[in-house]
Amino acid sequence: MAVLRLLSALDVVRIQLYHFKAIIIAGMSLFTDAYDLFCIAPVLKMVGEIYYHEDSIGTPLLSTFYAIALLGAALGQLFVGYLGDRLGRRRVYGLCLMIMVLSSFGCGFSVCTTRRSCVMASLGFFRFALGLGIGGDYPLSATIMSEFANKRSRGSFIAAVFSLQGLGILMSSAVTMSVCSAFKKAGERSSEKTRAEESDIAWRLILMIGAIPAALTFYWRMRMPETARYTALVEKNAFQAEKDMQKVMSVCKVSQVEDLPEEPPSSSSSSYKLFSRRFFSLHGRDLFAASANWFLVDVVFYTSNLLLSQIVNLSDKPASISNVYDSAFEAAKVAAIVAACSTIPGYWFTVYFIDRVGRVKIQIMGFFFMAVVYLAAGIPYSWYRSDHGYTSNKCSVVLYGLIFFFSNFGPNTTTFIIPAELFPARFRSTCHGISGAAGKLGAIVGTVGFLWGTKRDEEHKDVFPDVKRVRIAFLILGGVCIAGVLVTYFCTRETMGRSLEENEEDEIITRMSSADELLPRRQ
Repeated sequence: MAVLRLLSALDVVRIQLYHFKAIIIAGMSLFTDAYDLFCIAPVLKMVGEIYYHEDSIGTPLLSTFYAIALLGAALGQLFVGYLGDRLGRRRVYGLCLMIMVLSSFGCGFSVCTTRRSCVMASLGFFRFALGLGIGGDYPLSATIMSEFANKRSRGSFIAAVFSLQGLGILMSSAVTMSVCSAFKKAGERSSEKTRAEESDIAWRLILMIGAIPAALTFYWRMRMPETARYTALVEKNAFQAEKDMQKVMSVCKVSQVEDLPEEPPSSSSSSYKLFSRRFFSLHGRDLFAASANWFLVDVVFYTSNLLLSQIVNLSDKPASISNVYDSAFEAAKVAAIVAACSTIPGYWFTVYFIDRVGRVKIQIMGFFFMAVVYLAAGIPYSWYRSDHGYTSNKCSVVLYGLIFFFSNFGPNTTTFIIPAELFPARFRSTCHGISGAAGKLGAIVGTVGFLWGTKRDEEHKDVFPDVKRVRIAFLILGGVCIAGVLVTYFCTRETMGRSLEENEEDEIITRMSSADELLPRRQ
């Protein structure tokens, strides 16, 4: 009974300063995640100019570098998600942050400075380690925020955490442009050898700056208490859960009730294990829906970012550039414009509407409009270039702006929220990690598949991928979005307004909550 009263109090607690503090602490890691994942495209352009010159980075190496951090993220989500349920959210939260900080610096140092094979091998190793930290942070940040929040505004809080990813993308572009501009201007009067040395420092600096935001929040992350729901439901210590919550927010004392136990007796119905027959009967459909939707949206989202860096060009300059910083600057400029005009507004539309409209409706809407844009764009793609030269394709930025807006005001955000609400406390972090890992596998399929599917002929020095193949890629991505609409409609449950404890399959908790009307009935 004491557990139920505590959890009921958390569900209705008023919004307090600590909620916003938790958003910043948890969201800053998502900020760092986005910075590190999205700065690699312009950085690889610089690395290609410095170490490969006219040879350019081949498709096998390029696809490896896009995939290696994503593979690390998938493994991190699985492993750290499991540890979050076994050891506690707080105990492994700081570990992920330290991995991100150290590996970001490692990417910048990257051991070698002369042999390109050594540079790329070292960079690949630290990118993989970075992926482990980034991936591990996803299930922990979402789970911690969901377990701190009340049920009325829980979706907005988790979406606000995720929205800092948009600021991370914008900061990545801003830092890249600033570093490129500063080094380009400083190197105008330098010798050719000095300019080469300076440009090698520039891309390393861009990568290392990503460690600063995460490092700044380490102290506050270590001071966060364990979530009350984990302490009460998994560790079976309602008294400690209440004590921890009283330290950071105003929650009325609810566990000191005469003649009532401080923790519910054990029940055989709550002893089923992860991946048992009972688990799949209760949560198999939810796990499939969360994983499938995350897989589908990441196929589209990460491929769209790759399309953005390879197809869209706001500059009227010729493709052959004379400066190592120009290509990276142009890629960052486009990403910054799209982030400011569509990506970030998409996140905040979700923050505002998620607890008013619902997760399922927003996810279906996002998938649907992304499908419309991609299917419409797949037909006239050849219009984006001329037969006699390259045209300025600023209008295509509007196209990508719509895709990123409806991705973030849609499935890219909701797939992060829903797994943190669907599963019982003892499986929540693990199942979120499984869903996120499926998403990262989708990202690998999308990026590597696009790079190989639209590979240019080696003889042609063409900045655009093959037109016919990209048109097919657009149509395929539209079909993937339609699949997302179907999976969401038929398989995904709405979680708006529901208590997290509705997923706790405990006969005693269900009976007590029904008698005392402390928790809403399971739908």
